[in-house]
Amino acid sequence: MRFAAVAAGLVAAAGGGLPNAAAAQTGHARVLIVTGVSGEPQYADAFYKQATTMIDALETRFGVPDSDIVYLAETPARDATRIKAASTKDNIERELSALGAKSKTGDVLFVMLIGHGSGDETSTRFATPGPDISAADFARVLDPITGPVIAIVNAASASGGFIGALSGPNRVIATATKSDMEKNQTRFATYFVQAYASDGADADKDGRVSVLEAFDYARREVARAYESENHLLTEHAQLDDNGDHKGTAAPDGKSGDGALARRVFLGGTAGSVAAVA
Repeated sequence: MRFAAVAAGLVAAAGGGLPNAAAAQTGHARVLIVTGVSGEPQYADAFYKQATTMIDALETRFGVPDSDIVYLAETPARDATRIKAASTKDNIERELSALGAKSKTGDVLFVMLIGHGSGDETSTRFATPGPDISAADFARVLDPITGPVIAIVNAASASGGFIGALSGPNRVIATATKSDMEKNQTRFATYFVQAYASDGADADKDGRVSVLEAFDYARREVARAYESENHLLTEHAQLDDNGDHKGTAAPDGKSGDGALARRVFLGGTAGSVAAVA
């Protein structure tokens, strides 16, 4: 599969523009979905379901053709019609570089990581076939890309360290955990995907789902699931989009974290431009 344009829009915030996105305009969303090393058949099935549910949602609910989405996975042979290549470190970096070459100011580069993670005081990593890919690796590839808004959703365990490594202007970084120490398998991906696959996340009922709406929906549903099972919450999702290298558990979308994420959409109303609140 190859990248292609998807309707999306960004607009400067009232009273203060977004860096490198000062004018209201319709841009393109370029989507990369990555599922990493599963370790066990049950996780392989879960990761595949989450990725393909997201793809189906983009296609059927938001009109994104299958050819407009790149899906990298641990085992490409599982679904050769959808999976472009193995989710190796080299392939991920190659696809990100290709996106950067195509993306311009006003576009959205959206990346979702589904799988297992690990980390310590020196590095945060996403588990991939062969060498793991680190947050520092992502930073090295993404730092030269200055035009588009970059939205990265790391739904893996121990993903919290991605915020400190990748935070910056024109970036939305969402993680399933608040730190590298939350190492249990997460549920965040299931509900983040569900935000696009169902109607529950569209809080303002405008027919679109912003990254902030998806994040809030997933965070609430994760907490609800743990509570319903009488289990201690072991994952605390975070979002950063103001470039201060610090995540927020409940961004309000008006001040501080959330102001950019609420303007980032994948599809929705064709040729849409995000509304100023």
